[in-house]
Amino acid sequence: MRFVEEIVVEEFLPTFRSLLAEELRGHGYTQEEIGVALGISQSAVSKYVHGDIEQNERLREDEQVRELVARLGAGLAADELTPVEALIEAEGCIRDLERGGILADLHAEAVPELAAYDGVAVHGTESGLREAARVRASVRRGLRILENTSGFARYVPAVGSNLVECLDGAETIEDIAAVPGRILDVRGRVSIPGEPEFGVSQHVGTVLLAARAGGSDARAALNVRDDPDLRAALAAAGHVTVEFDAEADVETAIPETLTARPDATVLYQTGGFGIEPALYVLGSDASSVARTLRECLGDVGR
Repeated sequence: MRFVEEIVVEEFLPTFRSLLAEELRGHGYTQEEIGVALGISQSAVSKYVHGDIEQNERLREDEQVRELVARLGAGLAADELTPVEALIEAEGCIRDLERGGILADLHAEAVPELAAYDGVAVHGTESGLREAARVRASVRRGLRILENTSGFARYVPAVGSNLVECLDGAETIEDIAAVPGRILDVRGRVSIPGEPEFGVSQHVGTVLLAARAGGSDARAALNVRDDPDLRAALAAAGHVTVEFDAEADVETAIPETLTARPDATVLYQTGGFGIEPALYVLGSDASSVARTLRECLGDVGR
């Protein structure tokens, strides 16, 4: 009898840690920094880096394993993933590999009798923690794009901007990750006050939920100052733009507006009494929303 967890501990972890140590070293990490990221001692890192740990070649060459290592290495190096979020990602991948990947194959070879139970899942493939970590990482990537987008600060409204993304099946603000305190324009530079958190965006989060209630399949949104030239650039790029009533409750106004055009990806209102004009870009994830704005801002004024 051999449990799949034994294969994970004895074969997967040494190979995975060796690959990730190599990946982080390629990103300029020191042995000490690698140790912190992997949660192991420097002496252990030295063994991984210098190839003193035996690796399973099939695991080393597996496409899913190598893709995981590359994704985690890039995410950690760019500060888009914390070590805890990287751990959650790795745990999720392990569950996938146990269910129908290389770990399932190795387990089946070690315990041929399992063939009689083909199709029985040893572990689930998804968890709330894993999805939440993925959403936060996506918002973090989007924020990096906005920080490096020329001219973005000029489009941050007086009330501030926010970049949000929701979990699957989101129902409340608690299911939406965003910047606590909003993104601000400080003397022409973008200021992001903290790391993405869930439940901190009342306004843009409500707009996203309202859009989804109106039939949109968007999972992310960003608000900026409304501008006819920006709207024109977005429309020229193929985005469907629709206007809603600035003085109406967004929870009813946006679903009503989207009844005719649920495929709209740009919502805007031109202001009202005490209400600043605003434009909302919708998209599949925070990174794609940020890229959309960056590309269209580059077209404004041309």
